[in-house]
Amino acid sequence: MVEQKQVNLETMQDFTVEEEKKKYRKIVAKRGLFIVVSVVLLIVISGVALALGSADMTFFDAYLAIFARFSPGWFNVSSLAYTVVWTLRLPRILLAISAGAALAMSGCSTQAILRNPIATPYTLGVSAGAGLGAAIGIILGKGLLNSSGDFSIIVNAFIFSLIPIAVILLLVKRKGASSETMILAGVAMVYIFNACTTILQYFADPNAVAAIVFWLVGDLSRAAWYQLPYVFGVLLLSFGINLWLAWDINTMKLGDDTAKSLGVNVDRTRKLSLIIACLSTATIVAFTGAIGFICLVAPHICRAFTGSDQRLLIISSALIGAIMLLAADIFARQLLAPIVLPVGAITAFLGGPLLLYLLTKRKTH
Repeated sequence: MVEQKQVNLETMQDFTVEEEKKKYRKIVAKRGLFIVVSVVLLIVISGVALALGSADMTFFDAYLAIFARFSPGWFNVSSLAYTVVWTLRLPRILLAISAGAALAMSGCSTQAILRNPIATPYTLGVSAGAGLGAAIGIILGKGLLNSSGDFSIIVNAFIFSLIPIAVILLLVKRKGASSETMILAGVAMVYIFNACTTILQYFADPNAVAAIVFWLVGDLSRAAWYQLPYVFGVLLLSFGINLWLAWDINTMKLGDDTAKSLGVNVDRTRKLSLIIACLSTATIVAFTGAIGFICLVAPHICRAFTGSDQRLLIISSALIGAIMLLAADIFARQLLAPIVLPVGAITAFLGGPLLLYLLTKRKTH
């Protein structure tokens, strides 16, 4: 009788282990499928974005125009399609993909490192600082480094967007600030920078005010090839460092004390992660303006499919961020064509209800 009970117990344990293995395999398959589908969807949406516009061309013509650049004579592509793709549409699409991916990764790492679902570089004041710098460049027509024209706006926006990073790091170094304190400090800087921008708009001429407002909303119409090396560089740097820190950030989710006991340098990880997140956001915002909601919503979407593993979240967030911004840009170009709406307004309009839905769904479970 005792032997029979032991056999039954071992059988039950084997069954339980097998069930857990099946559950784990399903989870891994679900996460892998989500990433694969995201890659395919990004390729398809990129082709749609290349094909749509005042100059009609098919999905395949758009991709053939790209291949024709690298293999001349192999593909029969009209000169119009080739010129439109390489001069107008491809820089905009590549900027949208890179900017969306970088913003989403920044939001993902900031939310994880501060353990707050609404924490983003925008919450920490990066966007507001860039807005003030851009407003100064637009009104005065000169940059802080003796730059002029559009480059003065980019330089000013980038330099001013670094101010919140410096303030928060100084706060951490001197006071050992908590996550809540850093977020509140960022919110305070948002109010300060927005107030300064409003005062500048009050005394500026109407044309300058219109330019400031359009920049603050966020737009991809200024996309150009010279911007892409900077954007690609910061994207690759952010992706590499975020993946390198992913395991430490996963451990820090258990609490700082636990992470320290497991050998994680908590202070270094937190500072480096915040610096990279804010630096990449500052670079993107300097070129595109304040495109919001990507860094907030994309990580929440991915978390529902890939779980809380930071390694998978970084990859999936980059893909979903790129898809979201590219899809929003298509809406901005086609909704009231030939009028092109600012893409930042579209991301906010679509991202707000989507975030509310995700929060409501989480609450019901």
